[in-house]
Amino acid sequence: MELELRHLRVLCAIADAGSVGRAAAQLGYSQPAVSTQLRRIERHLGEPLFERGPSGVRPTRYGAEVVEQARDVLVRAAAIGHRPAGTRPRRTLRVAATNSPMLSGTVSRIRARLPELTLSVTSVYASSRIVELLEEGAVDAAIAADYPGMELRHSTAVRHRGIVTEPTFVALPARHRLRQNAQVQLADLAEDAWFVTPDDGAGWPGVFYDACAAAGFTPVTVHEWLGDQTQLQSMIADGVGVSLVQPTLRPIPHVLVKPLAGSPLWCRYVLAWRPDTVADDVVETVFQSATAAYRDLVAQAPHLRTWASRTWSAAGA
Repeated sequence: MELELRHLRVLCAIADAGSVGRAAAQLGYSQPAVSTQLRRIERHLGEPLFERGPSGVRPTRYGAEVVEQARDVLVRAAAIGHRPAGTRPRRTLRVAATNSPMLSGTVSRIRARLPELTLSVTSVYASSRIVELLEEGAVDAAIAADYPGMELRHSTAVRHRGIVTEPTFVALPARHRLRQNAQVQLADLAEDAWFVTPDDGAGWPGVFYDACAAAGFTPVTVHEWLGDQTQLQSMIADGVGVSLVQPTLRPIPHVLVKPLAGSPLWCRYVLAWRPDTVADDVVETVFQSATAAYRDLVAQAPHLRTWASRTWSAAGA
């Protein structure tokens, strides 16, 4: 066989999703078809590209190199036929983004890779509102969030693609009674006060309350919070409450970030866009910029890397 762009897209999708099944869903293929394609690619290259386990897959050392090369080829291929920036007028890309620490890194990479593009970024908390803005044509692209079994809904005028699916962690004060635990059982937090962000129109905080119910409790005290993360962490440090957080959060002094045992909550970040206003090469560049920004966040989050190491080691046992 000869490697084609579709094969490279399959490899990147598997690496981004961490699962052959999720990658197949994002690509619109069946899982057996993607599994077969992966086996053919590995036979062609002569060695495994992914380590497989009950919880999913992750790239081998060689696989990570191949995926990185594939990403570069896809970006270059998408740019074929496009004239240099000096021969065309500047374009404006209107972007909406929900709360995500990857936004800054994504924007800086887009500006570096597409210097002819003018970016206009709007912060929008609710993913449901982001979809409305896309449908109305008020923005061209967006970073939104959804949850397992509750995929982002929109018309055929909008497309979306998963950037990353991550577990939800919990932030605790450093003097919390569970501070010595490597992982925290959600049920052990039944008596704590919680900081909870408002309805995002995509399933939150319903998925949180469902997880609490499955753990056998209903939160006694809830502080609704939609504000500055540093302020939130300051109140957690002072013992006012605990909060579910993104696993890439950098804790301030006197705050601990820990995984939840069994990973009962997951969140997926997606790139959504209007294909009638955003060219394929721009979509690919935005996507690659977002995934690279997320990898940087992981590199700066030892609690997430430790969890991943333990999880994958257990999965491969």
